[in-house]
Amino acid sequence: MRLNRIYAIILRNFFTFKHSFDRLSDVFYWPIIDLILWGLTSTYFTKYASNVPNIVLLMLSGALLWIIIWRGQSEITIGILDDLWNRNLINLFASPLKFSEWIIALVAMGIIKALISFSFAVFVAYLLYAVNIAPYAFYLIPFALLLIMAGWSMGFFISALILRFGTRIQTLAWTAPWVLSPFSAVYYPVSILPDWAQRVSSLIPTSYVFEGMREVINTGDLDPMKVFISLILNIIYLALSIYFLKSSFNKIMKRGLNSLF
Repeated sequence: MRLNRIYAIILRNFFTFKHSFDRLSDVFYWPIIDLILWGLTSTYFTKYASNVPNIVLLMLSGALLWIIIWRGQSEITIGILDDLWNRNLINLFASPLKFSEWIIALVAMGIIKALISFSFAVFVAYLLYAVNIAPYAFYLIPFALLLIMAGWSMGFFISALILRFGTRIQTLAWTAPWVLSPFSAVYYPVSILPDWAQRVSSLIPTSYVFEGMREVINTGDLDPMKVFISLILNIIYLALSIYFLKSSFNKIMKRGLNSLF
């Protein structure tokens, strides 16, 4: 056994680590997100759990609704990455396939998989924890629509960045959406956040959905203004993200799709 050979392998991996966003995110990004998200959740429970009924329902409903965002976003970004990894993008656009048709197909797959994942998760939540969200089914339709729109906006924006800068920033496909999770107040109310974070939260459409969800569970009523504000923000962000994606795609087409590889 030679220590110099062991050192050489360690050094090689260290050099790779310094230049890999995927490895850097594993070491630094996820611990920070976990500490912020679950630290805020723990603080909320410590202060207010005794006064808040339906804690299990609130937690699991937040987790269930996050699935819709995740599926809407990941189907777009992973779908594009899959074509990049397999060097299939050139084959696709050598065919008569239009950019709009490609995007609509990815969006449709996101809706289908979101429905499947959400339905399965609802069944498991009922099976394991006897949590029944059927009484809130009337509100799930607008909530689901708003959340999947937010997922599409994130998916289009991240995909545009990947098209511009290549797969070296592919880690954004897994990490970027979770940046919004502390500000979305998935498991706790926005009021638990610092003032500056509450201002950020007011610009994020998902925060109004999760606040509305808790309002429905706790009071049985929903402030329609939350739905309206979330819808307006979603429309704005969706339009901007589609424009950015189209702009990035046009830029790549001018440079040549081979430039992505």
